[in-house]
Amino acid sequence: MKQPLVSEEQLQEMLAALDTRRQAFSMIVQMYSQQIYWQLRRMVYSHEDANDLVQNTFFKAWEAIDGFRGDAKVSTWLYRIAHYEALNFLKKQNREGECFVDLSDEERARFLMARLQADPYFDGDEYEQAFQRALVSLPEKQQLVFRLRYYDEMPYEEIARITGTSQGALKASYHHASRKISEMLSREDL
Repeated sequence: MKQPLVSEEQLQEMLAALDTRRQAFSMIVQMYSQQIYWQLRRMVYSHEDANDLVQNTFFKAWEAIDGFRGDAKVSTWLYRIAHYEALNFLKKQNREGECFVDLSDEERARFLMARLQADPYFDGDEYEQAFQRALVSLPEKQQLVFRLRYYDEMPYEEIARITGTSQGALKASYHHASRKISEMLSREDL
């Protein structure tokens, strides 16, 4: 993870002041674009869609900047916006008949893997493909918790703020997800 250009407190002070707000927001985009991209990419499994959603996330964040009170870290606030952007995107695709929301877990996992493997920017080896197959076979909540904890090394406290779920429930979800992934990978012929 990149080191912030300024501290969280400085960033929030700059956001609160009208004369430094644009500069602070520019710093936010620079600091968090890559993290937000990967959060979204892991949810929608498409480079182009993830790029579009990153832009939407920062656009929504800018529109909502007056409502940011600093109760949470800037990164938590952005992750929450990005999470809802991805969910709304997936719901829209479902309404348009392009998605997997009403499919069985197994059909949804196959759909996501086909989408991931068709993406020209995905270059995962056999093990990475097996790992992704195991990940997409999990229930959505376990996938989200696992992604935020495993990939982003996010503390449970921050995940709780993003998801509105208790830390105890998140720890249980992560434990179950890890166990299921390990079991699935042990059955793979790699």
